Amino acid sequence: MPLSQDLREEILKQKREKRAIILSHNYQREEVQDIADFVGDSLELSRTAAAIDCEVIVFCGVNFMAESASILSPKKTVLLPELDANCPMADMIEVSSTRKVWKTFPGYETQPVFVFPHEFSLRDIKGKYPDVPVVAYVNTTADVKAESDICCTSANVVKVIESLPDERVICVPDRNLSMWAQKNTEKKVIAWDGFCHVHDRVTKEDVAKARRDHPGAPLMAHPECRPEVLELADHVTSTSGMLRFAHASPAQEFIVGTEMGLMHRLKKENPGKAFYPLRKDMICPNMKKTTLKSVLSALNEMRNVIKVSEEVRIPAKRALDRMLAIS
Repeated sequence: MPLSQDLREEILKQKREKRAIILSHNYQREEVQDIADFVGDSLELSRTAAAIDCEVIVFCGVNFMAESASILSPKKTVLLPELDANCPMADMIEVSSTRKVWKTFPGYETQPVFVFPHEFSLRDIKGKYPDVPVVAYVNTTADVKAESDICCTSANVVKVIESLPDERVICVPDRNLSMWAQKNTEKKVIAWDGFCHVHDRVTKEDVAKARRDHPGAPLMAHPECRPEVLELADHVTSTSGMLRFAHASPAQEFIVGTEMGLMHRLKKENPGKAFYPLRKDMICPNMKKTTLKSVLSALNEMRNVIKVSEEVRIPAKRALDRMLAIS
């Protein structure tokens, strides 16, 4: 088994030979972030890769991220080092299904409508609301993006919703992001009952404990957290927004309400400042599957190629382009 330094040197060698770039999501292992050419949010990375002259994109992340890179860079080879690195939230919604069991949702006039992913499909809900546009979070598969009208990120979801002329919108798949949007728009949000298990597990009691342990430290929370948690946060934003906030803030200590991988970059870019996790178990196992060894194997063997078919890619890119046009 080669030492880490040997692995890094071989990765760099293979990268040069294959004319490749390495992208790492903010939630990846520290050593993976350190070997990457670019570290960031998923769509930000895919857009960066599309603008760079290279032949191969190694995306250290989960499946939908590699798909987004393929959507924006169809002529480049996209590799996902760990093929079974999936996003459970993205997998909570499917384009079609054979089961259709509608329920009555209490409080429809004041609350988002939740649709349970094990009983419905995106086409089911589109059939029930045929004239309502679908806003797909970028944390969805290419198939779902292709079936949607426009995409959004956690940073621009409200802006995307406000850009649409319709008074009602369907937001998939994150219920917490949808409720955050609902709180910040006058439009009616029809939401999917999906969630990120890392963010959704955080409770008000976790916030209270973190504030007791670190009094005075502002709390940054991702909008994938529950509404009652976001209400207690000092700043609600994406991972890139957290990086900007921590850099600009005069505070010297911060409570971080997102996946633990972001802590590495926060500390690197803000020497002298302290960062504390909102919960110590905010870890995504799928994001941690990628290792230096799997990055090297993907490059060596050119394996785990992610290629989105043109039938899916074209409408999926249209939904992304509509978002980018207003961002």
